Parts: sequence; C-alpha cells; structure tokens
Amino acid sequence: MARVLVTEKIAQPGLDDLIAAGHEVDVKLGLSPEELLNEIVGAHALIIRSATNVTAEVLEAGTSLIVVGRAGIGLDNVDVAVATERGVMVVNAPQSNILSAAEQAMALLLAQARNIPQAHAALVNGKWERSKWEGVELYAKTLGVIGLGRVGALVAQRALAFGMRLVAFDPFVSQERAKHMGVELMTLEEVMGISDFISIHLPKNKETIGLIDAAMLAKAKPGLRIINTARGGIISETDLADAIRSGHIQGAGLDVFEKEPTTESPLFELESVVVAPHLGASTVEAQDKAGVTIAEQVELALAGDYVPFAVNVSAGEVSESVRPFMGLAEQLGRFFGGLHDDQPSTITISFHGELAGAGTGILTLSILKGFFGATTDEPVSYVNAPALAESRGVSIEEISSIESHDFVNLITVSSAQHSVAGTLTGVGLRMEPRVVSVDEHAVEMPPATHMLVVRNDDRPGMIGTVGKQLGDSGISISSMAVGPNSDKVTALMVLSTDQAVPQDVVEKLAASEGILELHSINL
Repeated sequence: MARVLVTEKIAQPGLDDLIAAGHEVDVKLGLSPEELLNEIVGAHALIIRSATNVTAEVLEAGTSLIVVGRAGIGLDNVDVAVATERGVMVVNAPQSNILSAAEQAMALLLAQARNIPQAHAALVNGKWERSKWEGVELYAKTLGVIGLGRVGALVAQRALAFGMRLVAFDPFVSQERAKHMGVELMTLEEVMGISDFISIHLPKNKETIGLIDAAMLAKAKPGLRIINTARGGIISETDLADAIRSGHIQGAGLDVFEKEPTTESPLFELESVVVAPHLGASTVEAQDKAGVTIAEQVELALAGDYVPFAVNVSAGEVSESVRPFMGLAEQLGRFFGGLHDDQPSTITISFHGELAGAGTGILTLSILKGFFGATTDEPVSYVNAPALAESRGVSIEEISSIESHDFVNLITVSSAQHSVAGTLTGVGLRMEPRVVSVDEHAVEMPPATHMLVVRNDDRPGMIGTVGKQLGDSGISISSMAVGPNSDKVTALMVLSTDQAVPQDVVEKLAASEGILELHSINL
C-alpha cells in the first residue's frame, strides 16, 4: 500500500480506483508551499493540477516519492529535470482534455469574430447596440494554427468545416501529414503575415516564452485576431495590448495569461478582447477523463509497471509486440545482477529475432531497472536507471539482429564475466518466460522468486550433493535444469527453491568439494 497525496480536486472515480487498488488516498486541498513541504514527507505519489508548484524543494522533501501525476497536459508547474535526477516519474494525462481545449479555442474564435460577450454585456445593461458590435464571418478567412499537435489538429479540423483556409507553423510536422489535414505549412512569419486569425497551441518552454512579441506582431497582417488557449506567456500581454490600441491587431480571445490566477492585465480594458479564466479543460467530461487517466498512470507507476504517459522515461512508443517481454527483461536484469559479485564495467544487451528493430528501448530500461534493483539499495525506476548506470561508470551496449537460430525471439544480457539469456514460449495469453542460457550453458526453466546457480565439476554425484544439503536444511527444489559445458569439464545447475536459501546454507554448499561457484538469486 502506498500513500497518495492529492493537493487539487480530481474526479472522484479516479480516487476510488486508487482506493480500490489498496492505496491510502490523502486529499489535502489548498496547501500553502510551506504546508506542502510538510505533507509531502512520506508520500509515495503526488497528484496535482495546475495550481500546485512541484519545485526542487518539494522533490527534495519527498524522499519517498515515486511518481508525480498532473491531471492535465501542461507541466510548467513541475520541475521535471530535478524529478528525473531524483528518479521520480512525472506523468500527465495528455489526451484527457484535448477535445475540450479545442472546443474552447473554437468558442473564443467565434466569440471574437462576432463580439458575443461584449454584445451580451451591453444588452443586459440596457443597451441595444447592433451596429457597434458588428462582426465578421469565418468563411473564406485564413486561420493560422501555431502548433499542429493534438489540440491544434482538432481546431484545424473544425475550422475546415467553417470553410476557412488553413495555414500552420509547426517544424515537427511533415508536409505530407499537413497536406492530409488540409493545411499548408509555412514559417511563423509567413503565417502571421497572411492570417486573419491565429490560434496558438504550443507548449510553454524556453523556446516559446515571448514568441509572440512586439517584433512578431509588427509582421502580422493588419486586422489579425489572436486566439490563445495554450499557455500564458507565449504572447507578451503588454505588446499585444499596445498592438491592439494602435489598431494593427483587431483583437484577441484569451483563455490563459502570463500570471495565473489574475484579475489584472492591460488587455482587460480593451473592448475587442474576449477573456476567460483558463477554462479550456473545464468541462465535466475532461475533468472525469483527467482524474481517471492520472489515477491509472499513478497506479501503474506505484506497481513498477510501464507507464504510457510518463514524460521523463525515454523509451519511445512501446508496441504490442514488445510489451509482453518487459517482465522477462526485468527478470533477466535481476538474474544478471545476482550473478555478479562486482559491478561490471560494460553491460551488453542483445535482441535477436523478431524483436530486433521493434523499438526495444523499454526493454533496455527494464533490464537496467532489474539489474540495479538487485545490486543497489537505492530506489530504482525506469526514470533513474540510465542515470544510475552513468553515475556508476557502467556503459551500455545494445545489439540487434534479426537472426536467431534457436528461438523466435531472444534477449541476452552479458558482461565480461557472466551472461544470461531468455525468451517467451507459447502463444497469446499463454506466453511464459524462460531462462534458456546462463554463462553460455544451455538450460531451460522458468524464472522463480528464489533461485540458485551452481557451477561444478562435471562428474557423477554433484546433483545429489546439492539436493541432499538443501533437503537436510528443509528446503525443497521446485525445478532444476542442468547444462554441461562444451568442454565436458564443468557443468551448471540452475535450481528454483520453495524459499530463500539461508546464507549459512549457501556458504556450506559453496564450500562443498566439486562446487566451483555458487550464486543465490532472488527475483
């Protein structure tokens, strides 16, 4: 059971899922920064939205933290770099509010074009002002989409239905994909110079802060209207206000601001500006999806499983053909760690067969997670396993080959001293892990919680020697595989036992005549 600290409101079904999984869910809303530093002590997971700042100090105080979950998309309130250094996984819910955010952009686009909020305010205050609030049609106007990610693509799709011409700036989108979406790719300056409206859908980072400033606004088509539902700070509010006052920019529709929450901005006094208090994700549907999604991600992280929406795990996309091998890979890493009395300088990881070229980054992370989990006392996760390797001077080499002579797929982990290889047998849901080679001795047996690897002289009676000593100690052998060496001089026994073999029994076995090497391994 883990303690999950929740500092901002998320949908109850998400909390219920965590409770049902056996975790202690501690809801503490509205914490001050000082209170958060106290409450984070002893928490294994932290769930936040946009108001909680997860600083380096918070991460340092949270010595038990495994994961920080952001129920939403943006992570500008989380120090991801420090979290990564400390091995804390950071996850979000990137797909939970994309539809709501896209619809908010369209709502502001229409409200800006038709002056709906201004006309409403005037009418309820007793003023019938039809001529003052004349608007423009969207049809045949050019919409510039700045950022063609998930939300930007949905906005483009919806704007196309209004008969708008679509242009976009996104250096990470191919011409082919843009063409398929009905969008013409241009430089940012070209988009600003040709568009009647622009809609911003970029993350907030050092490259995008202040991207739309006075110099960029000066390049805009006269009469441009700007929509921003992404993040505050991408547009300079002061520069935008000046450009609107000058008449060069017609107006804006803004859902986000440089400082949030806020009730002050130079834009608030301008009649042609429509504003909302960051409501892009504020729909019942988005809130429910964000809460449930982040609970699922946090639960996976606490269980040590692969987390699809972890932002600081560099494994790339995990295919369905690779995913079943993750458990085996971690077991092989732990087995490999148990074979070593000293840390190897180089670990070579080989993928043979259909796995080769299938995106095996997550399998390498799984192996490292298992290896360092078996050889260090530090908490090890998919996040910090590569950093642990680097800090300990362990170089990682990866080899992939479609050739595999004996198995459809084979994973081998090796060093100058030891090696272990494994595969999955069976099909579909019946696929089971197998260790098929240890130190180049052919063996075949399922990984087990408690295992012994015994290298001995290849002579009669050695199996009996090991079996008798274990039996005399009240330890049952669950399974055994024996692999002779090609030189016929030594042999290898791999055994699984019903319980951990006590250290004194291990030492007695290791001292027995004919036993050359013995390793006790716990998976």
